[in-house]
Amino acid sequence: MNIKNGWYVLYVKSRWEKKVYESLKNSSIESFLPQINTIRKWSDRKKTVLKPLFSSYVFVNVRSSLEFYKALSVDGVCAYIRFGKEYAQVTEKEITQIRFLVGDYDITDVEINYQYPKIGEIKKITYGLLSGLECKVIKVGGNANKVIVQIDSLQQSIIANIPSYYFEEFNASQKN
Repeated sequence: MNIKNGWYVLYVKSRWEKKVYESLKNSSIESFLPQINTIRKWSDRKKTVLKPLFSSYVFVNVRSSLEFYKALSVDGVCAYIRFGKEYAQVTEKEITQIRFLVGDYDITDVEINYQYPKIGEIKKITYGLLSGLECKVIKVGGNANKVIVQIDSLQQSIIANIPSYYFEEFNASQKN
């Protein structure tokens, strides 16, 4: 099998994302674990905790066949994500977009959506770390808009509230 260099998606045991990520780092394999702040509620208190954006997924940047198989041998890793016979590969642009999305403190209420919406206006973000990113508005209200960022190579979407002043109207005909 011919392994191409690039970002792949590892499927890991439930709640092992952080352990696998640390093991990959310790093995000098470039990896990425996008995490978001969420509020956990107990009967007596609330606490903000970091949780993985994609449950049971860790991204790994493979530069050789050896790294591909070395990452697969890390404790807690189950397999690489596949769609049919092809391994799921994520583009560098998508990794950068996810990094910006989880790193911007003005963006709140981030959640994952496994289906693309059928309706909505396409906008281009013109402010902040996500400047230049295209997204689809799925809900409008108050001072924030719920938008969806499509991650085509994962066949998933990220949904988040983004302030209105981050947008400009964007025509699909302007798309490269």
